[in-house]
Amino acid sequence: MKLSFATPLLASLAVSVAAAPSPEAKSYDGYKVVRVKTSGNPSAVEAKLSSLSYEEWAHEHQFIDIVLAPDQLNSFEALGLDSHVMHEDLGDSIAAESSTTQKWKRQADDLAWYDSYHSYADHLEYYKDLHKLFPKNSKIITSGKSYEKRKITGLHLWGKGGPGKPAVLYHGTVHAREWISSKTVEYIALQLIKGYKDKDKLVQSFLDSYDFYIIPVVNPDGFVYSQKSDRLWRKNRQPPPSGSCIGRDINRNWEFGWNANALGASTDPCSQVYKGEKPSDSPENHGLDKLVRKLRDGAGIKLYIDWHSYGQYILSPYGYNETLYAPELGKWTKAASLVSETIRDSSDARTTFTFGPSGATLYTTTGAAPDHVYSIGGADFSYTIELRDTGDFGFVLPPAQIKPTAVEQWEGQKVLLSLLDEVFFDGEGAAL
Repeated sequence: MKLSFATPLLASLAVSVAAAPSPEAKSYDGYKVVRVKTSGNPSAVEAKLSSLSYEEWAHEHQFIDIVLAPDQLNSFEALGLDSHVMHEDLGDSIAAESSTTQKWKRQADDLAWYDSYHSYADHLEYYKDLHKLFPKNSKIITSGKSYEKRKITGLHLWGKGGPGKPAVLYHGTVHAREWISSKTVEYIALQLIKGYKDKDKLVQSFLDSYDFYIIPVVNPDGFVYSQKSDRLWRKNRQPPPSGSCIGRDINRNWEFGWNANALGASTDPCSQVYKGEKPSDSPENHGLDKLVRKLRDGAGIKLYIDWHSYGQYILSPYGYNETLYAPELGKWTKAASLVSETIRDSSDARTTFTFGPSGATLYTTTGAAPDHVYSIGGADFSYTIELRDTGDFGFVLPPAQIKPTAVEQWEGQKVLLSLLDEVFFDGEGAAL
């Protein structure tokens, strides 16, 4: 259904898709993505895989997702591992991901935006269009610059009484290849604006109670590189002090817990989880942390969410310690359970989200954002949300799943935002 407000047509009809790869972009033609089951013994599976050359996509206790080049396929089959194919030909999947028959009208209320992926330049234009829908209650903001001097750009939204309320802070596209995260937080921004303008009492209560700071792409250099040069790029584009491996993992570079243990990140610049030489030594993290501390020292941070893909998880602190639990874990878990239930019941796919403390539920992470924004930023609620899916497509999520993913997350956020001031504990401190 067409929304009840409109913005002027800013450009002629045009197909808007993710930026076309450059001629020298890494080709994944003929590559397979495979989920290998570990049966609870990942070390044994890794030992067998050590004879191969492969790229790891994801690694949990029960499975390892890997990318295999064509010349490794026969050797992999010979290992006889319990596995299933996620992408038969990753090159074909990437090509399909970048094609669309939909036309986006360059109107922020045109939901065709959520039928395909888009270039970073288009994302920046979309923020401007969202701001024009809500000019008296929004502002384009920046949180520093990236290594390649791109502004880290987002939106600040507020309701009656002007800005200055406790903050809700959303980060997306921390890891460059996780394209679905930017679309999801943009959809939430659109629904907040639409609901407020349409006098939806629930949405009005959100914006009248909290200031929303929404940064859909906090890793712009990596995002552009993933669109132009290597679809599977994860880190930023910052060179190491020495050597040829590029990039820091922004989500292992936060100050809190940065050096807590040797399991949650790597000191190897070639690793996908390279944590940097010291905390916040990536310009992206430095700017994001500066905003976190500014919000903390103002009206405070009510809710922080770091949006990622994939796996379908709602994860709370702590990530750096599997057995250390925060005093707020009871209320975080109760809220996450209600969000998970709402997402499942609102989705035709009955999408199921697992929830719990990050280290105990998924794996150990040091220098991660939710731990930092809770412990240093003082956030009342702090989560990582890992979006769709659970192992059919992974990072290369088909465009047909963009809108359903965003819609179900909005349903979940409406519940979560309604719960932020609820009491989850009885008089003796037990979770209700």
